[in-house]
Amino acid sequence: MPVFSFRALLVAPVLAALALTAGCGDTGGLVSAGPTPTASGPVHLWPERRGADVPPADPGGAPPEYVPGLPRVPGQNVHTVDPVALVQAELRAHPNADVGPDGMYPETAAAILACGTEGAEPGKCPVLAPYYRDLTGNGKDELVIGIEFPDKMMSVRVYTADPDGRLNRIMATTQTVVAVELAGRDVVLRVPSGNPGYELITAWSWDEKQRSMLPTREQIVRIPANPQGSARPGAGAR
Repeated sequence: MPVFSFRALLVAPVLAALALTAGCGDTGGLVSAGPTPTASGPVHLWPERRGADVPPADPGGAPPEYVPGLPRVPGQNVHTVDPVALVQAELRAHPNADVGPDGMYPETAAAILACGTEGAEPGKCPVLAPYYRDLTGNGKDELVIGIEFPDKMMSVRVYTADPDGRLNRIMATTQTVVAVELAGRDVVLRVPSGNPGYELITAWSWDEKQRSMLPTREQIVRIPANPQGSARPGAGAR
């Protein structure tokens, strides 16, 4: 009866596997990327310098900016709000405002007040179609409105309804806008950064303490180029 070596039985398959891998080249396994640089924490420069003081947030938060002249919103359902009537109500509450969150060109204000009337030019109302998203985390949608201004400028406004049905404006900003996006519970604005080939991305988020939406994150990003080597169409337009 032949005698088999247990050690030989273990070694033979290993040698066969080595022979196969030697003839196949790269088998798709992990490959070292080389040495990894040692991570280092931030270094505080000029530690002896006294920095600027940051005042604490007002514990009371920002006062609500209720829109006057509108009926109460039933059940906090902002889907029932007419966006054009809403912007018209704000125009009447702040006539001739040319700066600040209510600032508006006279020609834009006139076009908004004409929206829906017989003399209005079809398709030319500056108030864009609204969007809805729960941005405050209260389980109810907020109303997001865009108003077109000349020269690619745009006013972006967000409204929420309180339990009493009052409509409260929680965000208003006017900028030269490349694009507006909703990401989770953030309103994200992409605007020209001032440096050719780059955009400034600002995320506005709900701040429970201030009871309004604040710009919480900013990032300057390079505009991706199209195959012809120029920036994508429309990026950085002013």
